[in-house]
Amino acid sequence: MFRRNFIGNLVAGGALAHLSPSSKPEVATDIFLERPATGQPHKGKVLLALQAHSDDIALEASGTVAKLIEEGYTGYLVRATNDDMGDSPGLGTPGTIGENVLGNERDTAEVARVLGCKGQFDLDYSNHRMADVSLNEIICRLILIIRLVKADTVVCWDPWAHDEENPDHYMLARAVEAACWMAGRPHDYPEQLAAGLAPKEVQDKYYFARRPEITRVVDVSQQIEKKIDANRANQAKGPGGHLGSRLRAELAKRNQRLPLLGEDDVTSDRNYIKEFVLTGSRELGRQFGVEYAEAFHYIPPGAAGADRDPRVDAYVKEHAVPIKSLNE
Repeated sequence: MFRRNFIGNLVAGGALAHLSPSSKPEVATDIFLERPATGQPHKGKVLLALQAHSDDIALEASGTVAKLIEEGYTGYLVRATNDDMGDSPGLGTPGTIGENVLGNERDTAEVARVLGCKGQFDLDYSNHRMADVSLNEIICRLILIIRLVKADTVVCWDPWAHDEENPDHYMLARAVEAACWMAGRPHDYPEQLAAGLAPKEVQDKYYFARRPEITRVVDVSQQIEKKIDANRANQAKGPGGHLGSRLRAELAKRNQRLPLLGEDDVTSDRNYIKEFVLTGSRELGRQFGVEYAEAFHYIPPGAAGADRDPRVDAYVKEHAVPIKSLNE
């Protein structure tokens, strides 16, 4: 079972049954279905897609990242680790730790290109070792990036999710949650402001998880080819890459073939990903009447509350009176 195919796991266990519009529409109406937008309504906005490892965004949110960039966002990809321990047994490319680092670095650059990101940042922490890293250090580095690119929206692991076993995931998620808030406070790291940056709070957040608290489902049917390409770019690890062509070669040695895998390596890899890796996205889409979808715990702007209680403004509007001049 692929370790981060969380929607597939949920579907297999029947945990998404409560999302079916036909079975319990009163529950389904609480989940917002984000559909494709016409034109580029987000032009001028900046998106930060943050992942602990080279395959996180590709597996969990690449359709949404591609969709938002197509709709006008300028996108940046951030990878927290260098994936030095990051091959998946039986899935990745065998080799040394150094070869893992190089392979995943190249893969990350290709994922960024496929999704249309303007740039990327690699923080280069050791894989599976982020629990040893100072949380404040990670927060500070993320604040710098948020202020530098003037980020409006983030896509990342959910800091509040259950059943998360990977310390890199929850350490990055906790740091992102704090950095999004602290980046807007001028007294936090004022040396960054002296260097020419400005405070920039991020309130718009798409969080994914193994067992997500789903509040938003994004229709990524139009971006499914990019999602396939992003997963195929992960050659060094993950359930994408070249598993289709490997299976095709194994079958050929036994004088067998699968029509699904076609007649060349590219077709084999892409069709394998679409049929097997994207099963969860397809099943989730079916729940909501679309072809493919991704699930998020979405935090909208303003959810954290305003600096001033809105009841104060309402009271002022109702009761404020003009100040009498001195001559009256």
